[in-house]
Amino acid sequence: MPYSRRFILAGLSVVSLGACQSGSTVSSVPPSASGGMRAVRNTRFDTWVPGAKKRMIARGLPASAVNRAFRNVGYLPGVVERDRNQTEFVRSFEDYLAIAASDARIAKGRAMLSRHASLLNRLEARYGVEKEVIVAVWGVESRYGERRGDVPVMSALATLAFDGRRGRFFEGQMAAAIKILARGDVTPARMVGSWAGAMGHTQFIPSSYLAYAVDFRGDGKADIWSDDPTDALASTAAYLSRSGWRRGQRWGEEITGRAPSGRGRVVKPAGDSGPVFEVYHNYAVLARYNNAQKYIIGVGHLSDRLVGRPALRASFGPDEHGLTLEDRKALQRGLTRAGFDTGEADGVLGKKTFAAIEAFQRSRGLRVTGMPSKALLAML
Repeated sequence: MPYSRRFILAGLSVVSLGACQSGSTVSSVPPSASGGMRAVRNTRFDTWVPGAKKRMIARGLPASAVNRAFRNVGYLPGVVERDRNQTEFVRSFEDYLAIAASDARIAKGRAMLSRHASLLNRLEARYGVEKEVIVAVWGVESRYGERRGDVPVMSALATLAFDGRRGRFFEGQMAAAIKILARGDVTPARMVGSWAGAMGHTQFIPSSYLAYAVDFRGDGKADIWSDDPTDALASTAAYLSRSGWRRGQRWGEEITGRAPSGRGRVVKPAGDSGPVFEVYHNYAVLARYNNAQKYIIGVGHLSDRLVGRPALRASFGPDEHGLTLEDRKALQRGLTRAGFDTGEADGVLGKKTFAAIEAFQRSRGLRVTGMPSKALLAML
C-alpha cells in the first residue's frame, strides 16, 4: 500500500492473516470485540479530545460531522498494547507462508474464485488485475472476510493519535475517517475494523479508502464493510490497477536449479536457508499495497496456488526442535486425533498447539514441558 498504509500494517496485516480489528463518553464496543478492545475511562484522553476536535475543524471539516464522529469515541487500552508490542506477533518467513498459503486457505480461496466468478471476471476485465491476485489479497487481509475486525475505527484512531508515538499520522487518518462519515458512506456504528484502523474485507485505512474505494454495485456508496464483498474487491482491484499492475505478468517465481532469467531481481527472504525468488514489476505494485516482504510473497504465492501452481520446492530445514514443517503438521494432526485440539494443522506452533501438547503430556503421565519433539511425534 502507499506509505500511509504500510506505515501501520507492515507487520502482517498480519496474519489474519488476517483483520488487522462528545469527547469523554466511553464507546460501546460490541460484546464480540477483540480482547482488550473495550473502552475505559482515561482522564488525560478526555482532556485531549476537545483539542483534537478543534484541530479537525481547523482542517475544514464541518463541526457537525466532527461532533457526530466523536460522540461515542473512547480510549482503548488494547490498541496501545498492540501498537507497542507488535514484535510479539512477528513470525518467521516459513511460518508466515504456512499460514498465508495453508491448505485450508487455498481451498477456501478456490471456493471464493468459483462463488464470485462473475464478479471477479468483470473486475479483471475492468481493472486488468487477475482475479486470483484480488482473491489472494482478500485471503491474506481478512481470511476472505471472516476477520474484518470489530473495533470502532474512530476510537482506535483517536487512541493512537492521543498516544502520541505517531500522533500526526493517526490524526490524518481521523480526519479521513470523518470525511467518510460526513459523506454518509457508512455510519459510526458500522465503521469498525482492526486495532489500527484498517477496514473491510481488504483492510483499507481511511486515507486509502478516500483515494481508491469504488462503488462497483452502483448504490452510491463504496461499502467495504458489507458482508457482500463486491465493493471491497473492486476497490482492491482499482488500487492495484492505479498502482501500475501489469496484466499477464507474474509477481515473481521461485528459482530452483536454474539461474535467474535477468528479467527481475533476486530476493532471499529466509537468507540462504530457504527459497529464493526472482521478482518482477508486479512485486513492486504489491509493495504499494503493503511493503512487508513476507506479505508481498505471501499474497503472490497464495495467488499462484489458487490457480494450480505448485507449492514451494525449497526446504526450510528442521526447526530448533528438529522438526520440519511437515513434521509439525503431522504433530498437530496427531494431537487433534488424540482429542487435544490444535486448530488448523498448518505446521505453525502457537499457543493452542503448546497447550494441546501440555494436556496430552499430562494425560499420559509424562513430564509436562509443552514442547514439541521427535519423540512426541513418534508417540502420536
